[in-house]
Amino acid sequence: MPKAHRCSFCGNEFPSGTGSMYVKNDGAIFWFCSSKCNKCLLKLKRDPRKLKWTSYYRKEEKV
Repeated sequence: MPKAHRCSFCGNEFPSGTGSMYVKNDGAIFWFCSSKCNKCLLKLKRDPRKLKWTSYYRKEEKV
């Protein structure tokens, strides 16, 4: 059974076989559920803790 991956930007789980994987030169692996998350992290360099639609924002808000 393939395992589900967690998006590196928004924190949502998505099934294996969908999304995209990005590997940096230092070996760090990023999984993205959509191109929106990919662009926000890599191109626009946004912080997921400051965007209300990410689960990382909701975690910081509760604490």
